[in-house]
Amino acid sequence: MTTGISATTGASYTAPGSTKAAAGFAGGDFETFLKMLTAQIRNQDPMNPMEGSDFAVQLATFSGVEQQVKTNDLLSQIAGQTGAESLVAYSDWIGRQVRSSGQAHFGDKPLVMDIRHDPMADRVVLVTLDRFGREVSAEDIGAGQGLIEWFGRDTAGAKLPEGLYSFAIESYRGDKLLGRTDAATYATVTEVQRSGGKLSFTLEGGATATLDQIDAVAAGGSE
Repeated sequence: MTTGISATTGASYTAPGSTKAAAGFAGGDFETFLKMLTAQIRNQDPMNPMEGSDFAVQLATFSGVEQQVKTNDLLSQIAGQTGAESLVAYSDWIGRQVRSSGQAHFGDKPLVMDIRHDPMADRVVLVTLDRFGREVSAEDIGAGQGLIEWFGRDTAGAKLPEGLYSFAIESYRGDKLLGRTDAATYATVTEVQRSGGKLSFTLEGGATATLDQIDAVAAGGSE
């Protein structure tokens, strides 16, 4: 059983280095702006000079445009870097075990599952669903919590065929259903992908999980 599991709510990543601010000013540079301002002063009507407040408004307007241009340039640079850097950030997850609420592959080895249920429950049922979401078994597992090994048996005790499965925990008090939650399993990451701007993780056996389905990463891979 894997040890050294640490909880995570979705890792964040800060790109190394710094982004150089754009030097442009509304398509030109600040020197061009000063030339435009000087020309305006020289060519204004001497009988109706521009008020100081009008200058202040223009300065504020030009300054705002300059900041917006710099912001847009910075956002464009960040957007261009996000894809590659996000893959690099999660590349060290390959070979590690993660805890995921998505589908898991069941084959020759039992699955390690994390059981969490309503604390008021006096009866807990583990529901097993096939890759199409159809229920294939439901078994009472007592009121304990924590890590268990699931050996993949149906209601008749026969071993389920190899494939992808997902799991749910139903919490009961007496005959009353208190709630139903996803049951998480542990699996090793084999690949990190980005598609449509979103990250996904390929797990052993061909299962996949998105970042929001993963809430824990093991400190090392399975032995």
